[in-house]
Amino acid sequence: MDTTTRLFGGTMMSPVPDPYPAYRRLRREQPVVTLSGPLGDTTLIARYGDVVAALKDSATFSSRGNARGIGLVMGRTILEMEGKEHLRQRRLVTPMFSPRALRSGLEEVIAAIVDRLIDDFAGDRHADLVAQFTFTFPLRVIAHVMGLPIQDFTQFHHWAIDLLSIADDPERGFVAGQRIVDYLRPILEQRLREPGDDLVSTLVHAEVEGERLTEEEVLSFLRLLLPAGAETTYRLTGSVIHALLSHPDVLEEVRADPAALDAAIEETLRWEAPVQYVSREVTRPVEVAGTALQEGELCMLAIGSANRDEERFDDPDRFALRRPNVADHVAFGFGEHFCLGSALARLEARIAVSQLLARLRNLRALPDSEHRIVGLAFRSPDKLPVLFDS
Repeated sequence: MDTTTRLFGGTMMSPVPDPYPAYRRLRREQPVVTLSGPLGDTTLIARYGDVVAALKDSATFSSRGNARGIGLVMGRTILEMEGKEHLRQRRLVTPMFSPRALRSGLEEVIAAIVDRLIDDFAGDRHADLVAQFTFTFPLRVIAHVMGLPIQDFTQFHHWAIDLLSIADDPERGFVAGQRIVDYLRPILEQRLREPGDDLVSTLVHAEVEGERLTEEEVLSFLRLLLPAGAETTYRLTGSVIHALLSHPDVLEEVRADPAALDAAIEETLRWEAPVQYVSREVTRPVEVAGTALQEGELCMLAIGSANRDEERFDDPDRFALRRPNVADHVAFGFGEHFCLGSALARLEARIAVSQLLARLRNLRALPDSEHRIVGLAFRSPDKLPVLFDS
């Protein structure tokens, strides 16, 4: 049994129900611990202060560590780049995710996607909001931004999930990566001949220091952005819904004051971060919480643990709508690798949840049903059975 299973009761991609007691124990007794797994040993850092310090110190905790994990199936991406190289590559896609770009028609597109999905079950008076709504909704949005004519969103999202399973099942991740490439390559060729107003066209015609990106560089970008755009928001949206259904007083406050939804989204990001870990590689000997780390060690900065650190957040296991320091959460990372799509994720979650509440009158959890947040590397509800009045 590897260390991850022993501590948390499952592997990185298995439906672990509650890792937080283990995090609490680690923060108290062993804030830096070595985990063993299929890709070798990894050092987990559990305390908020140590996680933030590592995120700030990219010279010591290098993002190149991603090359030894997710980079194996995604190729070389901005996740593992640093300095000028990272900045140059990031500038290519930043305009597509800027607040200005999000305001220029994308809100209407997101709202239309949400409405079409709700139309499919609005007359039924019941639904599973994971299977019927949150699972493919964000992928439809990112596909629109990229200009990808995806037909089978469910299959494509399963590929995205498989791609991220590299730590538990490398072969499955490699197969998914190849299937995504096989799908994307003819689209890249078509956009080279006939560019459009979309991200794929931007990438295939972009130049960095006078040279166009290679096909492999473009494919790596897309293999990163597709799962990132699908996974984070899918999980965040489901967890916001779960939080509201599990806290009827908060749900009523959000219904009475729509502006409170933004606060609920931020507290959800702290309470149940969709992505629980950030990978880094140690570049020089350094000490963290009394533990010596050596050059070349691979670290996992435990975002989920940091966001529940009692030294930073009062009563951290409680969902608190008006938490005064909720903005201190690190769900989207920190520093130069702060999540590029954070504004889009928040926008999608806000539109999705507000329209669900507006259209599904008296939305409530199905009595005697189980809806819970599960997962270790990524966390979200696995199902959300609900009732509502037509």
